[in-house]
Amino acid sequence: MIYFERGSECDDLGIAGLEEGLVTALDKLGIRGRVLAIPPDFTRVHSFAGPLVHLTDKYFGNQLTDILPALGTHAPMSPGEIDEMFRGVPADKFRVHNWREDIVTLGEVPGEFLTEVSGGRVSYGWPAQINRLLTEGGYELILSVGQVVPHEVIGMANYNKNIFVGTGGPEGINKSHFLGAVYGMERIMGRSDTPVRRVLNYASGEFADDLPIIYVQTVVSPDPDRNLKVRGLFIGDDEQCFEKASELSLKVNFEMLSKPLDKVVVYLDPDEFKSTWLGNKSIYRSRMALADEGELIVLGPGVKEFGEDRAIDLLIRKYGYRTSPEILEFVENNDDLRNNLSAAAHLIHGSSENRFRITYCPGRLSQEEIEGVGFGYGDLEAMMQKYDPRQLRDGYNTMPDGEQVFFISNPALGLWAYEGRFED
Repeated sequence: MIYFERGSECDDLGIAGLEEGLVTALDKLGIRGRVLAIPPDFTRVHSFAGPLVHLTDKYFGNQLTDILPALGTHAPMSPGEIDEMFRGVPADKFRVHNWREDIVTLGEVPGEFLTEVSGGRVSYGWPAQINRLLTEGGYELILSVGQVVPHEVIGMANYNKNIFVGTGGPEGINKSHFLGAVYGMERIMGRSDTPVRRVLNYASGEFADDLPIIYVQTVVSPDPDRNLKVRGLFIGDDEQCFEKASELSLKVNFEMLSKPLDKVVVYLDPDEFKSTWLGNKSIYRSRMALADEGELIVLGPGVKEFGEDRAIDLLIRKYGYRTSPEILEFVENNDDLRNNLSAAAHLIHGSSENRFRITYCPGRLSQEEIEGVGFGYGDLEAMMQKYDPRQLRDGYNTMPDGEQVFFISNPALGLWAYEGRFED
């Protein structure tokens, strides 16, 4: 059931519009008991989940007892990040999701189902794992807040991914990411109906139907001056809410190009992107737009590590961003990678498959480190001078020397594809 919906390509809800929509939905629910909010973490700071959680706290007061950021495998939020993203919300309400220990398994999606949806690429069962707080907290309402936007693992982000991956456990996260990777990222991105989504929908219907989850979904895009605008807000308890948000997101977050791009420059905000684990959105979201033998230049002044998780960082350093056949062979022959399939999936996602060049320009990783994982290295200072993010506009740019480049100021906000490649 949908409790509130508003959105269009030109809409701009603002904080007042968000509050109107949230209050309208919450008034219909008439909640009297304890409430848990599950927003994204700081890696999704542009989602407007921060203001929505603040408005939730304003509405419920002491009834909102717990806030559990959907970390997945990400590092816990720092006090500064919590204060910046959730300004005005009491810090003592925040909990940390320990994805390795604080989980319960609600049930298992059978291997036969995964074999069917993956076209035979995997045959394992999938455990529906979530943070135990959701089942043991005695909540009358679990408010899952987040942004619907094209995504490399599942096609379109959020909805029940916020629950089963954002508060999930090692096996569930590993296997869902690997399923998406072996099925093919370019067959998934920008699509709401994908193998991974079907698995999560199965789990929602069979194992989590008794959980009082309401989804608060935003759709966000920048205006020509790079100011973020909320184009839509959809609040409901089922897939229809997600589908409506997905339809709008494709209109405002997806740019279809008539020809492939020879050179793409992507800027990674240092406050948002500190690892290639996150920064490789520059690769995921632009890969379908890049021409064969083209070049992607990644300007990453804040990039200081490969994986936020220490164990994953070591695996990235060990195996690197190689081609899919190479990674699959590594998985077959090495227990450490076979036991961490989300890392294997990430390595596949971060590979150009030798189709285009990737030049990474990090702020705090050495040339040896970057080249060791299979990327080309670029000097950040020199590249920032040549491709100044303050001077470039999103989209096509002609440089003083006549070079044509396509600039993306924040890869997390969209998806770019050449129409021929997207059809494939």
